[in-house]
Amino acid sequence: EFWITHKSLEIMKKILLTLATIAVAISANAQVYLGGTVGLASTGSESGKDETAFKLLPEIGYNINNDWAVGTVVGYSKGSFALLGDLDAGLLGTKAFTIAPYARWTFVQSKMVDVFLDMGFGFMSGEMSGHDFTAFNVGVQPGVAVNLNNHFSFIGKVGFFGYQEVNPEGDGNNSHAFGFDVNGNNIQFGLIYNF
Repeated sequence: EFWITHKSLEIMKKILLTLATIAVAISANAQVYLGGTVGLASTGSESGKDETAFKLLPEIGYNINNDWAVGTVVGYSKGSFALLGDLDAGLLGTKAFTIAPYARWTFVQSKMVDVFLDMGFGFMSGEMSGHDFTAFNVGVQPGVAVNLNNHFSFIGKVGFFGYQEVNPEGDGNNSHAFGFDVNGNNIQFGLIYNF
């Protein structure tokens, strides 16, 4: 037989009130953000067909402090978004799943605009011209965030500096590239909600 005394009821109320206060404080100072980016490009060449390429890349992150955040992007892409032109031609018709964890360094901050670098790596797995492939990259992607209010930020990412490698099924057909690229294939726009 269990009896709740007046004293134990008061202790339980204080514990619940303390837990509620902690929960409100944590949510008021939440450092988590949700959002993502989309990319859209038209690719092709004189010897091949044109194709519309797109990316849908939702992301989640955690602000460690005002300068640094960590996060990951998980999404789907169709078409060519490779670093160099000769890799682009091989990636026409690509459909792939992507995961890309990163560390974000915000090195310019103002009330309205922040400028950042996403430093990380990405892994891609999918189908290219009827054959399975894997690809990865390691590098830096610059970006800008326009702070619409305390919660919403419009973000844009342009370009890529680093290393990319594509490994299709079969022997002797791997491709790789190292360099800096700013073109229509490497422009992404998105929206972030800061809790």
